[in-house]
Amino acid sequence: MSPTTARTTRARPAGATAGTAGHVTFLGAGPGDPGLLTLRAVQALGQADVLVADQEVYDVVREHLRPGTVTPLQRAHDEHDEGDGESSAGSDDPADLVMRAARGGKRVVRAVAGDPGMDTDATADMLALAAEGITFEVVPGVAQAVGVAAYAGVPLRDSEGADVRFVDAATADERCWTEIGASDATVVMSLKLEDTAATASRLVASGRKPDTPVSVTISGTTTRQRTWSATLGTIERTLKSAKVLPTPDAAKPAIAVVGERSAPAHREQLAWFESKPLFGWKVLVPRTKEQAASLSEQLRSYGAVPSEVPTIAVEPPRTPQQMDRAVKGLVTGRYEWIAFTSVNAVKAIREKFEEYGLDARAFAGIKVAAVGEQTAKALVAFGVRPDLVPSGEQSAAGLLADWPPYDPVFDPIDRVFLPRADIATETLSAGLVELGWEVDDVTAYRTVRASPPPAATREAIKGGGFDAVLFTSSSTVRNLVGIAGKPHHVTVIACIGPATARTAEEHGLRVDVMAPEPSVHRLAEALAQFGAERRAAALEAGEVLKRPSEKRAQRRRARTTS
Repeated sequence: MSPTTARTTRARPAGATAGTAGHVTFLGAGPGDPGLLTLRAVQALGQADVLVADQEVYDVVREHLRPGTVTPLQRAHDEHDEGDGESSAGSDDPADLVMRAARGGKRVVRAVAGDPGMDTDATADMLALAAEGITFEVVPGVAQAVGVAAYAGVPLRDSEGADVRFVDAATADERCWTEIGASDATVVMSLKLEDTAATASRLVASGRKPDTPVSVTISGTTTRQRTWSATLGTIERTLKSAKVLPTPDAAKPAIAVVGERSAPAHREQLAWFESKPLFGWKVLVPRTKEQAASLSEQLRSYGAVPSEVPTIAVEPPRTPQQMDRAVKGLVTGRYEWIAFTSVNAVKAIREKFEEYGLDARAFAGIKVAAVGEQTAKALVAFGVRPDLVPSGEQSAAGLLADWPPYDPVFDPIDRVFLPRADIATETLSAGLVELGWEVDDVTAYRTVRASPPPAATREAIKGGGFDAVLFTSSSTVRNLVGIAGKPHHVTVIACIGPATARTAEEHGLRVDVMAPEPSVHRLAEALAQFGAERRAAALEAGEVLKRPSEKRAQRRRARTTS
């Protein structure tokens, strides 16, 4: 079967009954980046009863599984980690798990790294299923060799259309080495990093010139990716200079691209992935996953690895009667406006509506304001499109700048409902009063300090395991220090505004980055700009660029050896 063609086998041996067997999807999970999954792959994962996937593949596909999907290999893996000598699945052989589930009438997804058409074990499993009359299909994925080379900035063909050979160095025979040594084809090899030098020597002995360009990449398409460019004659020295031989990285699978016309020499201009401004940076975001969704996605677009650590927890007000009265007033026409200053305020009103059996239709005839884009998105998800969102700064001041003054001719009602946190400032309320409005300033929720994060996270914060932390308010500074300790001095501190920066400095932190305006997205942009400038300075000085956390580790090793 072609690795790029999906088909379904429908033959059944004599005696097989239609409908008694399940269906198997052989799914290519790509080279490591979850974003490379195809739409068809996501659809198949959402329909699976059983997923059979190795651990590294499971990490790529798991978020697309529907609740209740059985993952026997992960269960066996967890039981092994817990010291249980025998898996409850009975066997942890992937082929056996697939066959047993398919015989039981289940929809099975067998996920493999890269593309199933490049996986010899997957081919053998397909033949076994065909022999039993079990239907299957193939969902192609991005092959590891092709995907990793693309992310490393190494095109495999030039305008002259050079031949490309894909080789597994571990299984290549003498005839293969002779052929690729005598040709001028671009060779894409899968191998272990520790075998690179020996493989390079083998290619030279087979006829390739020592000055043939070569690039070697590990952890390709992930934010742990590292690539080295050299020649067949110098690659061993390059790897030793980079101090990756011998290290734990030496045993990692690697993709090597060898060839005069494969353009590894132009990698400096073409390495789009590893040159992202925050590539590989571990960035602490002191928010819940729900609150930080768009911010974390923005950080990922810069190459960062965001880690959400909530510093506050939200609880109902101690006396809910005020909220009850305000919601009833909302329904009976007491208010001209309702103003939402946070996603949590939207959530609090939504929960109160559900308590009363109300929905978004209760906002009919009422003007709705949102303090910023994220709050507006939460309202839209609720079924409410806000009438007013700041055109400039996304803050209470920005909202006030666009808020119309009360006009008794055009505004039949002069009252605004302002549901907010118990610790919110009076800026918006006072400003609305100055504009002629009456304000019902109601505590919709209380903010309390969150529980401490896991011990490993606390150690990473205090020990310099994070490259940067984004502080979005003074309370996030105080709460993070209170529940996890003060960030290490090598960690880059980014603050959303002057007040937050002052609080950080009061806690002994050095502020490195300040947002040009109080917006979480402008804060992320400012951090990315900081990273880009830092990268440019290192390149200009001819230095090896290291993340802040790597500098901390380097100092620690120096102290240990002195």
